[in-house]
Amino acid sequence: MTLGSSGSGVVVPRNFRLLEELERGEKGIGDGSVSYGMEDADDVYMRSWTGTIIGPHNSVHEGRIYQLKLFCDKDYPDKPPSVRFQSRINMTCVNPQTGEVDANKFGMLVNWQRDFTMENILTQLRKEMAAPHNRKLVQPPEGTFF
Repeated sequence: MTLGSSGSGVVVPRNFRLLEELERGEKGIGDGSVSYGMEDADDVYMRSWTGTIIGPHNSVHEGRIYQLKLFCDKDYPDKPPSVRFQSRINMTCVNPQTGEVDANKFGMLVNWQRDFTMENILTQLRKEMAAPHNRKLVQPPEGTFF
């Protein structure tokens, strides 16, 4: 069973869904290669989030730590959050001027489903870093930001 879903077909309200995601993010995820949490604990609408991705092995991203911002508007999880890298990165699905993940070039956002989570997005972006078309791209200097 995924977050925010139920076998009975009940739609979990937005805030309950985000509380589930926050709890999961605070507990730590899988192997620790991605993490996320709220940017501002006082944001009662739970809109602004931060994420971190540790670059995958055997790629130009290995050993790097990437910081991202995710914004869950009022229609999340029915519509995907906006996702923007704060750390400079060269990837085919990321706007090189703004760091915004281009929804039209990132399959998970193009084919968004209500059951997808911020964790799924971060994990998929990490996999995308290791994909043949991204794994050897020349990267901006480490520690630079958009």
